[in-house]
This record gives sequence, structure tokens and C-alpha cells, in this order.
Amino acid sequence: MLAIVLSAPVVLSDLYARRVPNAWLAATLLTAVAATLLQRLLGATPVVWPSLPGLVTGLVTMLPFYAIRWMGAGDVKFLATLGFLLGVRALLPIWIIGCLMTGVHAVCMLLFRLPRIAYAPGVSTVRQHLHASPLWQRSLHARQGRVGLPHAAYLGIAAIVTVLTPDLMHWEGA
Repeated sequence: MLAIVLSAPVVLSDLYARRVPNAWLAATLLTAVAATLLQRLLGATPVVWPSLPGLVTGLVTMLPFYAIRWMGAGDVKFLATLGFLLGVRALLPIWIIGCLMTGVHAVCMLLFRLPRIAYAPGVSTVRQHLHASPLWQRSLHARQGRVGLPHAAYLGIAAIVTVLTPDLMHWEGA
């Protein structure tokens, strides 16, 4: 549940401002650790979702993409946090779904840059209305020059889908 509570605002924040606030990630990690410690102190069966191997796996697998500037630091930290919350097994479906969604977004962006499509009457009109809208202008201002695709948003959507579809975490590795 904590993964969904974190993912929903991350999706909105990354779509709107291309930003994943560190405070949200830190608060989520602290909440997960505190809940685990509380359950252990009360003698309850420890929860299985806080996973140090998941955190390390999420971090290590995404760092190379950050190093070559394909991803932002927020994307890396967000996947690491999801790894901590959901464990290593959840990372593969989250990563695959998130990357597929980011890939579709990238292809759409490239297609809309083609002259035949970009200057088509309907597309051109929609683009003009979008760029003139106050929401678009506020979003550009909130981004403070940050460019790129909202990969953390797609990872967040993938995390929500993965949590709500538990069968995705029970894949059989080859």
C-alpha cells in the first residue's frame, strides 16, 4: 500500500514538473523502516516488503543510465525506493512496463516532430492551444528548464499496476 501512496503523487509531480521530491522518498523509506521496527517490537510477524536487496538492485541497475544521462537522479532513487518497498521480484515488471511506456512516449514525440505530422492542420491547432493554455505555461515554469521524458511517472504507473496485479511479481525466471 505504501508503494501506491508514494507512486501516485510521484506520477503527478513528474508529469507536471519533471521532479521527484527527495523528501517524499526519504519519508517513505523512514515510514517503511519505522513500521517494520514497530511490528517487530510488538512481536508481530515482520512484513516482507522492506527489502535492502531490492533497494540495492534498483539503485545499481539504474545508476549506469544516470551516468550516461539517460535518466535523472529522481528516476534512480524512485526505483530504488520501490525496490525497498516491494522487493527485488517486483522490479523487473515495474522496469519493463515503465520502459515500454517511456518508449511509446519517445516514439510519439519523434513522430510529432516529423514535418508531415507536426504541421498537419489538426495537430498544429492542438499544439497551439496546448502551448497557449495556462496549465501548460505553469507546467513549463514548474519544470525550471528540466527536459526529458517523465520516466519516474511511468515507473510509478507500473508500480501501481504491479501492486494491483500480484501475478506480475510471480514471473518465472529463465
